[in-house]
Amino acid sequence: MTLMTSRPSRITKLLANAATALLATVALTLSFATKAENMKKLGNMDVHYMAIGASFLTPQVAKAYGIERSKYNALINISVMDNTKPNKPAKKVAIMGTALNLTGQYKRLEFEEVKEGDAIYYLAQLGFRDKEKVKFELTITDGVETQTLEFNQTFYVD
Repeated sequence: MTLMTSRPSRITKLLANAATALLATVALTLSFATKAENMKKLGNMDVHYMAIGASFLTPQVAKAYGIERSKYNALINISVMDNTKPNKPAKKVAIMGTALNLTGQYKRLEFEEVKEGDAIYYLAQLGFRDKEKVKFELTITDGVETQTLEFNQTFYVD
């Protein structure tokens, strides 16, 4: 009797790579949620937000989401939970925003929605210089109410 050794097919390898990228993203999201927890209650929304240097992302995660992984690029991550429902489920919203630095340079942020299972989050990118302080102003609407989130972040080149 001859034993056949099977080599993984190309599809199996692609699925394994996709699963690895997904697990890395979930781990990254959970890591951000515990290490950089910023949350504001705005009406019926609990808005979780963070802005970090994109060089902290793994190359696989950056590639999977089309994020430029650079020491001069920031990633802004927003997630909104419905605080009127049990277990505060993710809430689909529309987000518009701007970033303003101390020299008066104004940049419009373009957010992209990302869904992973029951989770929904919104990502935007922003170029920055070392030790640049940025004021963010975001308008978040769920179709019923519109809220404004403001926060400041200083970025450092690593």
